[in-house]
Amino acid sequence: MADEQNLPSVILTVRLIRSFEHRNIKPVIFKDVDLNMTVKNFIVLVKSDILTRPGLLPPFRKYGFDSMKIQHKAHGSKTSDPTINIEDDELLMMEEEQTLLECGIGHETEISFFKMDDYRKYQSNPVCDW
Repeated sequence: MADEQNLPSVILTVRLIRSFEHRNIKPVIFKDVDLNMTVKNFIVLVKSDILTRPGLLPPFRKYGFDSMKIQHKAHGSKTSDPTINIEDDELLMMEEEQTLLECGIGHETEISFFKMDDYRKYQSNPVCDW
C-alpha cells in the first residue's frame, strides 16, 4: 500500500454536466492529479483549466459548476443512467474539505461536475428531453 504522502499522481476524467435533461456532457481528462489535493482545490483547478482548454465550447467554460460526485471507478460497475448516478449520494458525493484520496478517488476514476440545483431537480424527475 502506498504511503499517503507519496502517492503517485493519477489520471481522472471529469464529466462536465451542463444539462441533465438534455445529456449535455463533456468529458475532460486531467493528468498527474495529486490525490492529496482537497476537493475544493480540485474544483478551483478544474474551473481554471476549462476557461482556457482548447476545444471546449463556451457554454461549458463559465457555467456555474459547484459540486462533484463519483460517477465510476475503474473496474467497477456503472450506473444504468448514462447522465449521472442519482443514488448513493452519501457515499459518492465529494465534500470540499476532504482530499481526493479520502473521497475514494483512484486512478481512472470518473467524476461528474455539475450545478447542485440542477442535480436536485433531475434527481426528483430523472427524465431526458431529447
